[in-house]
Amino acid sequence: MVGHGRRRKQAHDEHHDWIKIRRGICIACHKTITFLPVFSLPYTHYSLLARSEALRRYFVLGCSWEAAAPLVKDPRRIADPATLRRWFQDLDSSRPPFSFLRPMIHAIQQAMRSGQVLRHHGGRLSWPAVFPLLHRFWPLRI
Repeated sequence: MVGHGRRRKQAHDEHHDWIKIRRGICIACHKTITFLPVFSLPYTHYSLLARSEALRRYFVLGCSWEAAAPLVKDPRRIADPATLRRWFQDLDSSRPPFSFLRPMIHAIQQAMRSGQVLRHHGGRLSWPAVFPLLHRFWPLRI
């Protein structure tokens, strides 16, 4: 691995706006590697510090999505409500994004009743096999 320059990346939070990150190139495979700091995830514009602050405001303090927006160095870069909803969506079981689940269960049930063999990753699906997967979505109020 040898140095291959630097580039800038967005990492908005209270202390950062843009950060400089190092890049390297692998001599063996010629792939470029980016060395990100711990607080900045790949392909994101907001740092983990900003995300965790928004999550704390939403889940702990009970703020609305809009009020949970984290403070950022550049006031023009406040997270959009849609961005905040996306951050919270996977963690908030009271507002599940699983509108597909009821129709999917119905379709699986119909297929099994008709004698179809359903497969997933090469294995045969049955209700005893499907139930542990569905248990992950509890409580969904479906």
